[in-house]
Order: sequence, then C-alpha cells, then structure tokens
Amino acid sequence: MSDWRDELSDDERERLEPADPPEWIAPMLATLTDKRFSDPGWIYERKLDGERLLAFRNGSDVKLLTRNRKNAAATYPELIEALERQPVDDFVIDGEAVAFDGKVSSFSRLQQRMQVDDAQKARDSDVAVYFYVFDLPHLEGHSLDKLPLRTRKTLLKTLFDFDDTFRFTPHRNEDGEGYFEQACEKGWEGVIAKRADSAYRHSRSRDWLKFKCGHGQELVIGGFTEPQGERVGFGALLVGVYEDDELRYAGKVGTGYDDDFLADFRERLDELATDDCPFAETPSESGATWVEPKYVGEFGFTEWTDDGKLRHPRFLGLRRDKNPTDVVREAPDG
Repeated sequence: MSDWRDELSDDERERLEPADPPEWIAPMLATLTDKRFSDPGWIYERKLDGERLLAFRNGSDVKLLTRNRKNAAATYPELIEALERQPVDDFVIDGEAVAFDGKVSSFSRLQQRMQVDDAQKARDSDVAVYFYVFDLPHLEGHSLDKLPLRTRKTLLKTLFDFDDTFRFTPHRNEDGEGYFEQACEKGWEGVIAKRADSAYRHSRSRDWLKFKCGHGQELVIGGFTEPQGERVGFGALLVGVYEDDELRYAGKVGTGYDDDFLADFRERLDELATDDCPFAETPSESGATWVEPKYVGEFGFTEWTDDGKLRHPRFLGLRRDKNPTDVVREAPDG
C-alpha cells in the first residue's frame, strides 16, 4: 500500500499532528436546525436512526464504544470482526450501527440487539446489523482532526475494505434541499449537513447540522403509572429533560411498547423505585411510582406544547449511549 500522506496537499500534510492510538475521543455532534439550504461548500448525508459508535483499533486490539464510552463489542460481534479484517491496524472511525425495517433504518428493531450483551446470542439474533462509517479522526499515528472533512472521507473510502456489514456512508454535494425532500418522501430520519472543509471537533458544532423529517429526541425516565385492564408491566412512562441542572417534567408516554418490554422493563424500574420525585415540580399523575432517573429513552412526538409538554408522544426504544444529565430539550438553533 502506498503512503496515504503522499496523496495529501502540502497544506494538508502540515495539518497532520503526531498522535498515539487514543483510548477515547469525544465524538463530533450535530446541531438541530429548522433551516434547509443548498450550498456547494457543504455535503449532505443520510441521517440514520441507529446507535452512534466509535471504533478504535491499535494492532490486534479492537474496541467499539458508544458515545458515553460503553463497550458494545458483545452486542455487535460481527462489527468487531469487520474491523479486524481491515488492512489498516491503527485508526479511529466514527460511524453508526444500524438495523433496517425494509429500506428504512429502525431504532426500534435495533433495540433487539442493543439489549444483548452476549456475543453468541447476538450472532444468533435474526436482526442484521450494519456499521455505516462516515469519518476518520485518527489514522496510523496521526490525528486527522484538522484535515478538511472531504479529505478525511476520501481517506476512509480509499484505505478501508467495505462489504455488506461494513459500509461507507455516501453523501450528496450541494443540493441539500432536494436531498432533504427525498429523505422525507422515503421515510428516512432526515439529513445531516456538513461543512465540507470542517475540522473534526470533539463537541457539538454548527459545522454539522441536522435536518429532521419528524420530531423526536431523548428523554429521561423518572417514573411510571400502573397498568389498567389487561395491560401488563406499566401504563405509561413519566419523562422529562434537564434544564438548569433540574429534571423538568415533559409528560407521560403510554404507546409504543410491546408486552415483553412492558413486563421486562417494569422489573428494572422496580429496582430503581424511590419515594422522592426526581422532577423539579411534582407532576399531578395519580398513582405514580417515582424512579431514580437512570434510564434514557428515544421518543417520537408531534410537537412541544406551549407549557413544555409533549403532544402525542410514542416510545421508540431505550438509549444506552447518552448520560441522563446530558438530556436537554433539543430546539432548532438558528
């Protein structure tokens, strides 16, 4: 293999920084916006509804970590194997684990794998998982943070071997508005717009923007109500977001669960039951059981009401890649 550095411009080679294989890097995060635009200085990627993962390889040592540093190797053993097959043995790759329902990425379907922590059970699962990779912040003893995004993506595409499991995330140039319309027509989550010459920043940035087709976000679970009639487990989850270091109540969610989840999650909630309401202001929900706010879920809804509550919310799945105290109301920026 030729030296990839020979393909860089003089300016790009000067931007390279020597770096040992990192144990961890914070991922770059996108900012939600309600503005759609087309710009030749930007690229546009499909927004996938999966679990964000960072892949680390240092020789024979391969790790898959969620964005809050949880080890996902036993959940996705086939992704570990795909990383071990790569011709490069010193890298950090940014990407997303995805499962599909037809041609649409499905976080609900991925849930069946996210809750598995045994590699053999994961291999026996009928839920196929794919790793869509879109950035390369570290490569062979160098930090690529200061290289332009287009260059990082080119290196990723040319130096790695892609197959059915390990997939490169393609992008569209310039036509962000058209791509967004196409995404929504196809039932996708939306589009991620990225400034083509942007550096890789280890924080949330306006160099990456989210164009969402629908409303949805993470919410912290702070309680539940009892089931009624023939329902098992619980009736609804009581959820909220953090604001000024306090958990603010955002409403109750009673739809989106199957019976297996209702029964299993009730057992886990019972272990966290507490007499103290975790919300800053106690909701007026009769018969509520409060729990320590340890779990984060993904929820869809139609809109926020004027008093900060969710309208027509539905449960999509549990998240393990975000700390509860990081969950805030996600509002369009700009």
